[in-house]
Amino acid sequence: MKLRLTTMAGFSTLADGTAHVVAAVRRLAQRNRRVADPDSAPDPVGANEAVVRIYAARCSGWQGMFGVHPWVAVKPSGATSFTVYEIIGWRLRERGTALTIRQRTPDAPWFGALPELIAEKRGAGVDELIARVDKAAREYPWHARYVMWPGPNSNTFVAWVLRAVPELEADLPATAIGKDFT
Repeated sequence: MKLRLTTMAGFSTLADGTAHVVAAVRRLAQRNRRVADPDSAPDPVGANEAVVRIYAARCSGWQGMFGVHPWVAVKPSGATSFTVYEIIGWRLRERGTALTIRQRTPDAPWFGALPELIAEKRGAGVDELIARVDKAAREYPWHARYVMWPGPNSNTFVAWVLRAVPELEADLPATAIGKDFT
């Protein structure tokens, strides 16, 4: 009986210590993030210039302790809305592809998590980059496959686009689990 109490007490101490470490890491991650203001994306109607923005937001639930969900938002010159390219795993079951290309607010929260702006390009020459982003997204080889770890997943997709368009000069954070999947 005494051994069992010691084991349980040891487990409780380990669990408490782990919970404290996880809480500290989350506080540090929150403090160091450059969180995008929800109104920070340029107004697509008022801004005539071309824009590419890369975002990432913490995943929901326990995955948020370790990972992010990234996406690419583009607005060609003269467009009145942003087009967002992303991989959404559960859409694979519904449509046979996880690739989602739709018009939406580029910096909307991801299940309550505010996005971090990873990179941005604006102005002259960006329309050419947007065409290459679109081409790379549509040629993504794993659109019909999704695996949280090690990939392919949403991080694999954005890393694919960034490799195809290196002029975007963006690096995904270390929490982009699956970015190195090839």
